[in-house]
Amino acid sequence: MENEELLKDVTAKAQVWLGDGYDEETRTQVKAMLENDDKTELIESFYKDLEFGTGGLRGIMGAGTNRMNIYTVGAATQGLSNYLKKAFSDVPQIKVVIGHDCRNNSRKFAEISADIFSANGIKVYLFDSLRPTPETSFAIRELGCQSGIILTASHNPKEYNGYKAYWSDGAQMIAPHDKETINEVNKITSVKDIKFKGNPDLIEIIGEEMDKKYLERIKTLSLSPDAIARHHDLKIVYTPIHGTGVKMIPASLKNFGFTNIIHVPEQDVVSGDFPTVVSPNPEEPAALDMAIRKAIETDAELVMASDPDADRIGIAIRNDKGEFILVNGNQIVMIFLNYLMTRYKELGRLTGKEFIVKTIVTTETIKTIADRNNIKMYDSYTGFKWIAAVIRELEGKEKYIGGGEESFGFLPEDFARDKDSVSSISLMAEIAAWAKDNGKTMYQMLQDIYLEYGFSKEKGISVVRKGKSGAEEIVAMMKNYRANPLKELAGSEVVLVKDFDSLEATDMKTGKKTKLDMPATSNVLQYFTEDGTKVSIRPSGTEPKIKFYIEVHGHMDSYADYDRANADADVKIEAIKKSLGI
Repeated sequence: MENEELLKDVTAKAQVWLGDGYDEETRTQVKAMLENDDKTELIESFYKDLEFGTGGLRGIMGAGTNRMNIYTVGAATQGLSNYLKKAFSDVPQIKVVIGHDCRNNSRKFAEISADIFSANGIKVYLFDSLRPTPETSFAIRELGCQSGIILTASHNPKEYNGYKAYWSDGAQMIAPHDKETINEVNKITSVKDIKFKGNPDLIEIIGEEMDKKYLERIKTLSLSPDAIARHHDLKIVYTPIHGTGVKMIPASLKNFGFTNIIHVPEQDVVSGDFPTVVSPNPEEPAALDMAIRKAIETDAELVMASDPDADRIGIAIRNDKGEFILVNGNQIVMIFLNYLMTRYKELGRLTGKEFIVKTIVTTETIKTIADRNNIKMYDSYTGFKWIAAVIRELEGKEKYIGGGEESFGFLPEDFARDKDSVSSISLMAEIAAWAKDNGKTMYQMLQDIYLEYGFSKEKGISVVRKGKSGAEEIVAMMKNYRANPLKELAGSEVVLVKDFDSLEATDMKTGKKTKLDMPATSNVLQYFTEDGTKVSIRPSGTEPKIKFYIEVHGHMDSYADYDRANADADVKIEAIKKSLGI
């Protein structure tokens, strides 16, 4: 009976899409779904509306209310237009930037969005072709715009596309603007509410001039030009994994002074089908396989990759045996921030007002480095919109020198407000040159951080629980962790519990509670033990899973201790998993 009702509902919704307001291609696709005896695709495409969430839209491309297409993108753009006209009613000319990545339909969605904004009287700066996400953020600020959008699904599989909305500071929207925009998008209930007929006079194509400004600003981040001059021919393999980094990242490396950039020709091919990889995600080891093979073939020292919209990075370095190993997200952030703090100190640039930002699930070793260097560190929630919020709050009062998160994202500047692989890859190449200038390999430099500030190892674990019962189980797990706080983890006593849902920290020895200073609540629990272990637990906001972030600490006296410290950490992590019951 339940299935019959569902089929009746989706059929009624689909039949609306056969009307005159929809183009012939869409009507043909919907007609085929309705006539197909197998109703799976029809149900998947229409059983709900693709939700415009706090990060925008993301979904599989195709016809239907639960798909990325010109109508769901159109409703999002119309709703955003309506909100911008309310929020900036005193601005004579509201302006937006539109960027897009390499994905199938991204250009089409970008051009349709430009038409809709302009039809609503909003001035549009549309990039002439694909560009990195952070460059769109930069352009919003550079052109004094009130908002901007990027058509991208980041590192999702090829079937997906997405739509990210930004505010006037170049950062993804947070409260109240995200919620208000969602309200306006939800008011668009008919295709007739969307103004598709654009005003060409309000659409301006941008490109090369913005590229030049962006690259020049990135070059100002360089702290060791002399080291680059001495090691300009450092062999660096770079792959854009078929994405938007293909032009801007080699250009930025050249601008920094590097002269020996080795390409992976097959992956320089811009394609939304990502033909050489299963997943275009630099977090996945397989995504760097071709680049590592090229590095072995050419005797390169460093491998770097960017994801399809060029905001996240992947890195591989040679170990003490000359083999390539992947650098994880926590280590990437640690290397960046250690370098920036060290060089600022060496160059006499520290004034006492510098700060860095990390997310709450990123390694605490970064706090140790910051404390020892007398640099303020702020914790933020997961996601760069929260790092950008800290930058905005402190603008003009303190100087931001870098921030990052464990999921392979870093931002070494404040002239863009989203993670940036263009500047990050340029800076990481500089770090490699600086290490070499100091007689070190990148691998030794990473070990030096552990020797000076203590060894740490992090592991992320996702427990998947699908369906309605799975969702209920995840809710029950979080309730249980709150109602029955863990007393120990792998034999070490829990001394502090932070609950970001109630914004309270509890000292487990005294029972004393203190307020957590965060901009909003979040369904995250953290346990800290006597031996420095940290465990963070949070349900995923987008997938049927609960995530555990485990961080353990150890000790190294010399490079020779590294393998032993790693092995000890692995044993400890397994014991913690048992304590958590996962």
